[in-house]
Amino acid sequence: MLDRAGAARLDRQNRRGIAVALSFRQTEILDIARSEGRVIVDQLADRFGVTLQTIRRDLTDLSDAGLLDRVYGGAVIRKGVANIGYQERRRLNDEAKAAIARICARAIPDNSSLFLNIGTTTEAVARELLGHRNLTVVTNNMNVANILVANESCEIMVAGGVLRRSDGGLVGDLTAQFIEQFKVDFAIIGASALDADGDLLDFDLQEVRVSQALIRRARRTFLVADASKFQRSAPVRIVSLRDIDTLYTDRPLSPELAAQCHEWETAVALSV
Repeated sequence: MLDRAGAARLDRQNRRGIAVALSFRQTEILDIARSEGRVIVDQLADRFGVTLQTIRRDLTDLSDAGLLDRVYGGAVIRKGVANIGYQERRRLNDEAKAAIARICARAIPDNSSLFLNIGTTTEAVARELLGHRNLTVVTNNMNVANILVANESCEIMVAGGVLRRSDGGLVGDLTAQFIEQFKVDFAIIGASALDADGDLLDFDLQEVRVSQALIRRARRTFLVADASKFQRSAPVRIVSLRDIDTLYTDRPLSPELAAQCHEWETAVALSV
């Protein structure tokens, strides 16, 4: 039988669901925790101008959703649910990402429309698109928009939504609603992890919802992911490789996953 605390937690989960849509404040609390490793109740209350009890409820909600672990005076990121910090991700496998971006960009013709989502590899693709002509790019990544400003023939549309300060991403329901207004030629997406069964995974439920909207509203979808993503895990599923037209990567897949991609008619393009 459940104790009183367990019963209360189960009741909260039943009423709201584990995969809750986070409030703006909870999203920012999670961003701070990812950036700093932990959050302190007193500091958060001062930052947001709310009571200690309000922050404790937020941390309890994030803990119930499997995103944070409560500790005395605050909370820490739960092991296995935190993405690597943005600046570290920019440096990680940068040469492999650049090579992947080059072969992906070659598949994008001039006069195309495309989505580019959040991620350092999609930002590398944006750099490789600077020589393309007459592109229409829709993005929820402010870094992508800033890169493509240098391409004067590129029309750039930036989605609204909640700004994730840690990496310049825009997420949330407003972002997904914006994306739903378009039908583009290509979606170029990244992911935080690629599971052995071919599932694309990420850490942020709100970001995943946007990525799913991108895929629905594109005629063709390209995944750009270096081999380090094959060794990682994340808690939220985006789609399967069966939903992807081409995977651009730098290392061969396992024989089992390669066979699955062949069955699913998912092309795999290697940068080496």
